Amino acid sequence: MTTQLTPPVEKRPAAAACPAPGTRGPRRPGAWTPWLYLLPALVVLGALLVYPVYQLGLISFLEYTQAQVSGGEPTSFQGFGNYATLFSDPQFWQVLLATVVFAAACVVTTLAVGCALAVLLTRVRALPRLVLMMAALGAWATPAVTGSTVWVFLFDPDFGPVNRLLGLGDFSWTYGRYSAFALVLLEVVWCSFPFVMVTVYAGIRAVPTEVLEAAALDGASQWRIWRSVTAPMLRPILVVVTIQSIIWDFKLFTQIYVMTNGGGIAGQNLVLNVYAYQKAFASSQYSLGSAIGVVMLLILLAVTLVYLRLLRRQGEEL
Repeated sequence: MTTQLTPPVEKRPAAAACPAPGTRGPRRPGAWTPWLYLLPALVVLGALLVYPVYQLGLISFLEYTQAQVSGGEPTSFQGFGNYATLFSDPQFWQVLLATVVFAAACVVTTLAVGCALAVLLTRVRALPRLVLMMAALGAWATPAVTGSTVWVFLFDPDFGPVNRLLGLGDFSWTYGRYSAFALVLLEVVWCSFPFVMVTVYAGIRAVPTEVLEAAALDGASQWRIWRSVTAPMLRPILVVVTIQSIIWDFKLFTQIYVMTNGGGIAGQNLVLNVYAYQKAFASSQYSLGSAIGVVMLLILLAVTLVYLRLLRRQGEEL
């Protein structure tokens, strides 16, 4: 007679009781650790960003001119009066339209030049690629004031070499409205395209070569490969460089102020940032200058929200 042995029953620890619906479970001990690491950065951002934005918005609702700054008159609350004055000024709408059109032209040209040179980098050998990269990074690293001053000298009607090479004589690029905007656009593209070029070049390098070779074997031209294969795969990168270029070019100040001597003849080359500077500091209307700053902030905030939404949508698709 055989005896059947029963295997020992393994004892398992009791499962933790699940929290009842509508109640929160116990918080993990290290849940606040990431926030402790982020706390110094949040304090710095709060001091450098939140408080100035608060002051900007506060001044835009007050009557704040040189009389209030010097203490000669008390500060009074105006509500939306400064915004009503600003929106009823035809010059504000002219400057806003000029800013939008000029920024759009800068963004489109910068993206076109940057993407074209990024594709060129993938077609040349190592030494020309290195030279082009170093030259582009040199333009990118040049301070805006220095670059603007150099470009004004290059196109100077008396001493600039560009007019001599083109046979334009004493033609003044900064005298006419459109020629001055075109000159500033060239300088903005010169100092902005390296960011687009380097970013898009890195994205192209990440595209699998098998996909490009398959498209080439199917008889697709280089333009068709870029439009139908490379560009869709680079869509998240193109979204990033486009939105950042819009933000940078919309709040342009240094190039316009330096190259057109503060906004051109009779303010024909004003953009919103220079217009706000003139209202706040040249005219001592600090409240109107702050109102212009708030309007720019809201516009750029809307662009940033669209940027974040596009990034999230791209992340969901990927």
